[in-house]
Amino acid sequence: MKRRPRRNLAMISAAAFALLGCDAVAQQRCPLTAIGTATVAAVRDGRTLMLTDGRELRLAAIEAGADGGGALQSLIAGRPLRLERLGAESDRYGRLVAYAFAGEAQQSLQAALLEQGQARVSVRIGDKACAETLLTAERSARAAGRGLWADPNFAPLRAENLPRLQAEKGHFALIEGKVLSVRESGATIYVNFGRRWTRDFTVIILKRQQRTFAAAGLEPKRLEGRRIRVRGWIERRGGPIVVAEAPEQIELVD
Repeated sequence: MKRRPRRNLAMISAAAFALLGCDAVAQQRCPLTAIGTATVAAVRDGRTLMLTDGRELRLAAIEAGADGGGALQSLIAGRPLRLERLGAESDRYGRLVAYAFAGEAQQSLQAALLEQGQARVSVRIGDKACAETLLTAERSARAAGRGLWADPNFAPLRAENLPRLQAEKGHFALIEGKVLSVRESGATIYVNFGRRWTRDFTVIILKRQQRTFAAAGLEPKRLEGRRIRVRGWIERRGGPIVVAEAPEQIELVD
């Protein structure tokens, strides 16, 4: 058997340490703040937990699928949770909102559910690095057709499929299409996917948030002619719309 040259071993070790270093840097870039531990009394649904101290915990940054409760229960497996927050610690309903880690796990419950295809990344994360970590997990599950992505009904909707978009009013969805034009009117930026706003799909961005989108590499005016994927709650104002409040709601597809 040939012995591997020491030089090759050194190169492999250096590469391994480099990868570990990259992971450490990526973790540092997501500025979570520890807020204590908790014990789960019950799993209410795919993103909601009842804690033994009486509090209700909503897992931040995800929208869970209908079958996510069982997956979440398996991930917890009776272990205590470490809780970390990004932004406000509670929502307007008084529920605790946090990232949760079961036992000594380094991966959050959110990322694990996304990797299994049991959840989708929500509309507002609050930090670009945190969002990219979650979006990467979602993309992996979607590409592999895991979990809810095995169901064609959860595939990103086509922006030109107006009957389907209208039927999904009030629901969270991913929509893909080519931006036809970007227009401004008053305090609003309209990212148009068709010629008639009274009928066609539109993404709305408030003009005061333009700098935030530009800083994330998503200058609204430069989206014209690009194919994008947007996530959010479908509303109707003339035609179907999604209000984009944060850059992580929009991904460049091409």
